[in-house]
Amino acid sequence: MNDWDAAIRDLPSHIRCAVNYRATMSRFTTLRVGGVADRLYRATDVDALSELVVMAQRRGLKHYLLGDGSNVCVSDKGVRGMVIINGCAGINLGTETYVDAGYNFMQLSLVAMQAGLSGLEWAIGIPGTVGGALVSNAGAYGGNIVDIVERIEVVENSERKSVSPDWMEFSYRDSRLRRDMSRPAVLLRAVLRLRPDLKPRIRNRAKEIQRQRMLKQPWEPSAGSFFKNIHNRELAQSIPGLPDLMRERGVVTSAFLIDQSGCKGLRVGGAGVSLKHANFVVNFGYATASDIRALVEKVRTRVRSTFGIDLEEEVLYVGEWGV
Repeated sequence: MNDWDAAIRDLPSHIRCAVNYRATMSRFTTLRVGGVADRLYRATDVDALSELVVMAQRRGLKHYLLGDGSNVCVSDKGVRGMVIINGCAGINLGTETYVDAGYNFMQLSLVAMQAGLSGLEWAIGIPGTVGGALVSNAGAYGGNIVDIVERIEVVENSERKSVSPDWMEFSYRDSRLRRDMSRPAVLLRAVLRLRPDLKPRIRNRAKEIQRQRMLKQPWEPSAGSFFKNIHNRELAQSIPGLPDLMRERGVVTSAFLIDQSGCKGLRVGGAGVSLKHANFVVNFGYATASDIRALVEKVRTRVRSTFGIDLEEEVLYVGEWGV
């Protein structure tokens, strides 16, 4: 593997001069944990981002792309290679909306609403970027980003190209970019299909979703929902005490399983399971990434012991986690 420092010297000056060394990752994640990244670059231009990623892929240099830092837990030992923050935020609104992957996802739902475009009301209150939403196939309240994606611009194998949604191999809260890190690729832009509607109707739907989020979700730093819900109709019929609505939909929420396993309020160091919403692991201000991961393992163990179910994390672990 070639050395990043040698590669940086070959980059154009506007990229080379913007590289930071020994950057503390807790500043760049919503969980507010994480050690030092060897190098960090914040891209604000898609062409510069593409140029950097093409070079990294061509030379086999280790790199990790980050958006707004939600849905990740960065190791206390930090990240080797280069962390690239995608701050590219270009947008062209319409029934076909062209948007950079670094655009804030919640902001996108707001500007779409203001333009009388429906399809993103469910995204009100979801942290992160468009790229992060695509990687994790974000969704809530019956909406999913997979349902509105038309095209995606990517860099793969040192080539910048446009691909169909099938390329992402979407599944529930998952995609190929989460499952298989041996096929590195970076998202640059997306084309999303929205539909016209009356602004008051869009606003009312979004306000109700926002109200429910504010009632349910904690204010402390978190990565968002930590575990994936389980879509299994047979399992939903078999679990005693499951609310009727979940049973009808064939969904067993992680929050229900965690709550019923007695994990609400469970703490390790400065990390805790929120008393407000059991599927949120929060940082009380002094948590380490190791605290969070130890707490998560305790929760998984209790749920397995109570229900015989293995919870799967929605949050990604980033960086050096070995002994």
